[in-house]
Amino acid sequence: MNTQPLFTNDAIIFGLLMLALGLVFYTESIKTGFWGKFYKIIPGLFMAYMVPALLTTSGLIAAEWTSVSESGEVTEHSSNLYYVASRYLLPAALVLMTLSIDLKAVFNLGWKALIMFFTGTLGIVIGGPIAILLVSMIAPEVVGGVGPDAVWRGLSTLAGSWIGGGANQTAMLEIYGYNQAEYGKMVFVDIFVANVWMAIILIGIGRRTAINKWLKGDTSSIEELKDKVSSFSESVKRNPSLTDLMILAAIAFGSVSLAHLGATYLGPFFEAKVSTIDSAQVRNMLTFLGSQFFWMISIATIIAILLSYTKIRNYEGAGASKFGSVFIYILVATIGMKIDIRSVFESPGLIAVGIIWMSIHALLLILVAKIIKAPYFFLAVGSQANVGGAASAPVVASAFHPSLATVGVLLAVLGYAVGTIAAIGCTILMQLAAGG
Repeated sequence: MNTQPLFTNDAIIFGLLMLALGLVFYTESIKTGFWGKFYKIIPGLFMAYMVPALLTTSGLIAAEWTSVSESGEVTEHSSNLYYVASRYLLPAALVLMTLSIDLKAVFNLGWKALIMFFTGTLGIVIGGPIAILLVSMIAPEVVGGVGPDAVWRGLSTLAGSWIGGGANQTAMLEIYGYNQAEYGKMVFVDIFVANVWMAIILIGIGRRTAINKWLKGDTSSIEELKDKVSSFSESVKRNPSLTDLMILAAIAFGSVSLAHLGATYLGPFFEAKVSTIDSAQVRNMLTFLGSQFFWMISIATIIAILLSYTKIRNYEGAGASKFGSVFIYILVATIGMKIDIRSVFESPGLIAVGIIWMSIHALLLILVAKIIKAPYFFLAVGSQANVGGAASAPVVASAFHPSLATVGVLLAVLGYAVGTIAAIGCTILMQLAAGG
């Protein structure tokens, strides 16, 4: 629902989000009684996501809304908080969390991480057509339509988003020419289903010990990486001075500045180069290279990895990853405010398609994880590197440990690379399933 919320000023909304985060952290710090039992089941990161969603559902705040003037003119509005968090705070968090990374140990995580990532991709590719087939048996009108209104064309944008990201989603919209007047419904299904799945993953993090026991997952390489980072952090730990904090801010946002500067030039440069490629298939496959967000995240991560080989990594002892975690939680809160639970009733048919689709993705991941004895970390991050991309994969990875955020970024970048070509394969199967 896009009715105007009670509060539309971003300064007020941001204050409410920070109060929500403060409440979550305060209650999580209470280790006895109701809250002690509650947070043994529900992780704090999930609550940091869900409380803003409840604020949106209650009508207090909103990520997007419409207003109607006295003359009847309808105006679209949106909050800038998610944009600021994803473009400024996310790359800053990645830099601060990656300063102390041991890249060799990351690669030592092994082949299971890649297997789970590509399993997630396969789950999206086959999940779409299966969902269409199942829904068409009950409500064929939901997945029908002809020409630009054909629902399979709209669902192609979900495939692009859930395998790659925003650039891949836009590419699919252009490739298959879906009716843009109906595109808003697909965007909602994308946001709602993907974020509900993320919420389920976050709940699973709180139960990861039991899940790993059931999966018989070998977590030794993950624990080794966490121990290395934790040991290093303890060895350089100190009470940060004002100078330390200012230098941390300079490192983080100086890197963000360089990342944006590079993205400003590289995005348009590659967009122009890709547009000159004769082969439409190759051109569509490389669309992500024209995304400034892709380059921003990539450059920030590369800068952080390079800094991890210098003495700057010692600023982990001044709390670099803790400040990065603060930025991540703010990002999570802005993601949460994009969900209005009431909106599920606006397009129930399409929501059902999305839920079935995501369920197939999830079931395939669980099956393969069980077969290869992969730990829950690989399942969760492999899924989010597909479905959530660079905005949420590091969030989920860092929920296990701040040192693991880089794993989420590396897999998410891989998602950008395979996103469009895999989404095209998915769309071909969806077209066949829909009889189009």
